[in-house]
Amino acid sequence: MELLGEDVSEQLARVTAMFKVIRTIRRKRICIGCGHIAQPPMPGLPIERSIAHPSLLAEIIVSKYANHTPLYRQSEIAARDGVRLDRATMARWVGQCEELCRLLTEALRRYTMATAKLHADDTPIPVLAPGNKKTKTGRLWVYVRDDRRSSSSEPAAVWFAYSPDRKGIHPQTHLAGFKGVLQGDGYTGFNELTESGKVRLAFVSANLRTP
Repeated sequence: MELLGEDVSEQLARVTAMFKVIRTIRRKRICIGCGHIAQPPMPGLPIERSIAHPSLLAEIIVSKYANHTPLYRQSEIAARDGVRLDRATMARWVGQCEELCRLLTEALRRYTMATAKLHADDTPIPVLAPGNKKTKTGRLWVYVRDDRRSSSSEPAAVWFAYSPDRKGIHPQTHLAGFKGVLQGDGYTGFNELTESGKVRLAFVSANLRTP
């Protein structure tokens, strides 16, 4: 029979993520004449002498911070695939990756602050206190640079900072080098920033309350 035509249908499928072990074999060679032994160096890894491949570290960090999947749940998910990932080990990996990202986060902070108009806000966040199972309330500060509505071609940026409480010293430290208009919700901790004359405050109209 000759081909008359074809009908095409499509279905959306998902390929389940899988674990695999990547083996790196480095052969040693010896010079018969002088006895010198040579071997290629180990490939560079984010965490030296660790079993964690960059792809695994990326998965753990994205799952924790972008997908809000805590480490104990990630440990349980891995266990269903027959892989033992200890929570303490993953927590140590996350901390080591944070150290690796310090230069990047500092560059992001400098760029975010290098503007004439900045948006600022904070939100409470429960934090597990060291040594016990109780939580305390910390603060997560967010600083946003976004001038796209002012016809700026510069990309927007967001920088986050954590503090154990809501004292004004924290945003005052974060904004020590900022000069311009700071838009916020009327938080009094920002007031001291205006004393130098380098910062002017602007309030968000949505936060105004009529008597």
